[in-house]
Amino acid sequence: MRVHGEVSDDEAAVAGEQVPISPTGASAGQQWLVVGYALTKKKVKSFLQPKLLALARKKGIHFVSIDETRPLSEQGPFDIILHKLTSKEWQQVLEDYREEHPEVTVLDPPNAIQHLHNRQSMLQEVADLNLSNGYGEVCTPRQLVIMKDPSSIPDAVAKAGLTLPLVAKPLVVDGTSKSHELSLAYLEASLPLLDPPLVLQEFVNHGGILFKVYIVGETIRVVRRFSLPDVNTYDLGNNDGIFRFPRVSCATNNAEDADVDPCIAELPPKPLLEKLGKELRRRLGLRLFNIDMIREHGRKDRYYVIDINYFPGYGKMPGYEHIFTDFLLSLVQSKYKRLLSGC
Repeated sequence: MRVHGEVSDDEAAVAGEQVPISPTGASAGQQWLVVGYALTKKKVKSFLQPKLLALARKKGIHFVSIDETRPLSEQGPFDIILHKLTSKEWQQVLEDYREEHPEVTVLDPPNAIQHLHNRQSMLQEVADLNLSNGYGEVCTPRQLVIMKDPSSIPDAVAKAGLTLPLVAKPLVVDGTSKSHELSLAYLEASLPLLDPPLVLQEFVNHGGILFKVYIVGETIRVVRRFSLPDVNTYDLGNNDGIFRFPRVSCATNNAEDADVDPCIAELPPKPLLEKLGKELRRRLGLRLFNIDMIREHGRKDRYYVIDINYFPGYGKMPGYEHIFTDFLLSLVQSKYKRLLSGC
């Protein structure tokens, strides 16, 4: 198994990358950790920021762009492949490559990521986990999947016993901004105005604060974001339509330094997050994802997971460049130890 591959000047030129310089100033004839990436232009811009690339060079990590128009087996060699492309063709290419090159770490397996592309299956592992300990409990909102026929939604909601208001989310998560748009339905009469396929989740008052829990391997970081405000009796009696919202948990809604009631702003207990992260890594088979959590207003120890996203916007996470480079190096070091031990 090739733990660190040598990157020649010719290979770097073919990949369209600048030839890296080692921390000692020598050019790339030394041992490097080669990370191939297949990402959208938007993800490249947000993730491969100059501060990450500079730190990676100092630590001996070389990022190489993967050319989707060429056979993957003709590129590299790679130690690790990072990817966030959703086409079925790419997923098959990557699955075939994994079988032919088991020595390469793929982050993460395409078949595992599929669970997070559908909001019907996304939260199932959290619900099955039924996590509760001395630090609190983690739940999921009651939800209902509507595949078609908007006129049937009121009857389906009544049959399922869901309580208004309801948050409507697109069923499929495909990486587009539209897949993260939300609608809030206050009255039964407004439900046929929604556009299936979608997921309806019972709205849980949470003080207008959402916790974005970033997972990078075994490392967990949490940031606060502003979310939808609480709904009261007055709101229910004076709204009769569908209110549409853009992505509410984006970085521009940062609530880290906001003047918020400490009872609402207090982060979830670390032991609870560590347990949740560990179990979801195991159940989902993923190492790069984030969890959107809320705390039920008035219930200090009850939390709800409302979304899980694969390979989220790590560039918005404080200190992400150190966390991510250390994570990449740890993967190869652990693989090297297994090789030496014969496992």
